[in-house]
Amino acid sequence: MIEITEKKNCCGCTACAAVCPKECISMREDAEGFLYPAVNKTTCINCGACEKVCPILHVKPERKFEQEAYIVQNKDQKVLRESTAGGAFTAIAKYALRHGGVVFGVELSNQLVAHHIYVETEKDLARFRNSKYVQSDVWGGGDTFRQVKSFLNQGRLVCFSGTPCQIEGLKSYLKRDYENLITVDVVCRAVPSPLIFRKYVEYQEQKLADHIQTVRFRDKHYGYKYSTMNVITDKNKGNYHQGVESDPWLRAFFSNICDRPSCHACHFRKQYRVSDFTIWDCFHAGRFSKKLDNDKGATRILVHSEKGKRIFDAIKEDFSYIQTEPEAIVAGAKEMKESVAANPRREDFFMDANRMDGVQLFQKYFPTTWRVKAEHTVRLICYRLRIYSAAKKLYVRLTHKY
Repeated sequence: MIEITEKKNCCGCTACAAVCPKECISMREDAEGFLYPAVNKTTCINCGACEKVCPILHVKPERKFEQEAYIVQNKDQKVLRESTAGGAFTAIAKYALRHGGVVFGVELSNQLVAHHIYVETEKDLARFRNSKYVQSDVWGGGDTFRQVKSFLNQGRLVCFSGTPCQIEGLKSYLKRDYENLITVDVVCRAVPSPLIFRKYVEYQEQKLADHIQTVRFRDKHYGYKYSTMNVITDKNKGNYHQGVESDPWLRAFFSNICDRPSCHACHFRKQYRVSDFTIWDCFHAGRFSKKLDNDKGATRILVHSEKGKRIFDAIKEDFSYIQTEPEAIVAGAKEMKESVAANPRREDFFMDANRMDGVQLFQKYFPTTWRVKAEHTVRLICYRLRIYSAAKKLYVRLTHKY
């Protein structure tokens, strides 16, 4: 029987709930807003299936193998504009759909809940574009892992994208490799709390005095290198654009104050992964190619499998790309191999989140001070003078911060 005695030992992948033959495990939200397995002990038969598939109880050792590495930018300008980085996932997903497959990814629902769904048309791939800086619900959208297995057993090609822990959880649940499964993981800083995101929505709806239709966590309104939070309401139609220096949600996320406990002791941060592809940002594309350093977005891709190599070869004409050495693209990518440290105020923050409304919470921990306003103004001035990229390069050189 799966029992979570320490929160850091559960990533919320849902493999345990999906594999239970008696369906006696449900995923329940704790006081911090994260989902954890809860076992109905009256119907549990103590078969141990849940423990056997837990990717944290059975951590797979990292083993080295041959990889391929690319920097890519999707040639489709609409896809590129809507994507967080270079539009790599859309090209991989299209490959699956064009071979009669289905694609699983994360959308932000009309209720502003991040959850896994599957789509079967290229038009619907737009629902997956743009990062979601909040942990996705793999369970509530319809028992995702079981849906994946059902499609695989029907012989259909399945493309599944998620965080490294979700990929490892899915693979453990499936118990064997499927040739018709394509897995794509993202280099993940951490997964923030859905509860705190609800507080952010409450904060913004009060501040903007309007109902929020949707949110884009990484919008390219000011270009890729100064991507911003874009809040779209009934009235403003998307005129809110604030960056990591001024938007309360981005400030909370990058301060590591609202992450899942397991993210601070992550077992899945490594270069050699079980997925077919690992994808993530390439803000410094100019180090590899001047052509790709155009502030439209670029994606780093690590290809881990022979299957992945065949797929990339089939889709490479969808990209402007260069091939490079794996060690070159992982250099400086700390989040790939190292867990972020928890903010020392994390415990107090969550205690306050359970007694304060969104405005009170974010004003206490992330107030809009003169310094915040000044940095935002400086960034906008640099953007309008068309010197933002140069200024950012100088900042990185002087501070060694990215």
